[in-house]
Amino acid sequence: MEWENTPLSDNVEDRRGAGGFSGGTGFSGGTGGFGLGAIVIITIIGYFTGIDPRVLLGGAEIVTGGSSQQTQVASPTASGVDDETKTFVRHVLGETEAVWTEVLPAQTGVAYKPATMVLYDGATDSGCGGAQAAMGPFYCPLDKKIYLDLSFFRDMQTRYGGGGDFADAYVIAHEVGHHVQDLIGLLDKADAAKQGGNQTQANAISVRVELMADCLAGVWAAHANEKWKILDSGDVEKAVATAQAIGDDRLQTAARGYAVPDSFTHGTSAMRVKWLTTGLNSGQIDSCNTFQQ
Repeated sequence: MEWENTPLSDNVEDRRGAGGFSGGTGFSGGTGGFGLGAIVIITIIGYFTGIDPRVLLGGAEIVTGGSSQQTQVASPTASGVDDETKTFVRHVLGETEAVWTEVLPAQTGVAYKPATMVLYDGATDSGCGGAQAAMGPFYCPLDKKIYLDLSFFRDMQTRYGGGGDFADAYVIAHEVGHHVQDLIGLLDKADAAKQGGNQTQANAISVRVELMADCLAGVWAAHANEKWKILDSGDVEKAVATAQAIGDDRLQTAARGYAVPDSFTHGTSAMRVKWLTTGLNSGQIDSCNTFQQ
């Protein structure tokens, strides 16, 4: 992926080296805290935390049989170090800002307001409650921020067989996709719809929201490549391989030997690949209406 000559974002808040979260018992919504074992299961099954960490944590309680005391994790990273990975994140976030500032109002009539990316190590506070690295990156609609521990990129390569610059950019663009959904009012509608159904129905709505974020990541990639020629040979294949590796069906089967479709919150491998490539091929937000497919 060619990213060195693309825009740099100033909307990055570096909390690395600042220590863990100040307190609390996990994400807001009454789900309680989680021990390290439960967090590992969250990582395997959730991978991308998505729009509302409470949904994932609630699902994890079903899998693990309840919650336990939350474990804080911290790593000694110097605060504010402008290393290569942080520079990469700033470039990718800058690309999303430039693309969505043009595309969102042109295609929906809604002005784009950038999200802030929070970099942390181990644990930190968020508007949605305590965040931990093992939960993966997520977007919090309450404070309009994306939370990312940079060790996630290393884990994606060493533990899950994914990785590469464009695959990492896809992770960021997916979370920015949730911010776009927030700006157009889709997250509020999805949350309202969840209130009227059971857990299986709520999970089905979460799947549609997540697949749309995959598609919006593809829309970003289409326009970013048009503007800056960011894609190298093999980049799309790596991103598709990553999407395949993080489908609910694959992750659940790897974790416990079988999959439970009613518990899916992000979609199957095939569905994730389909929607990522749909956005990439079309470049149109309208093509990402997963709720009518």
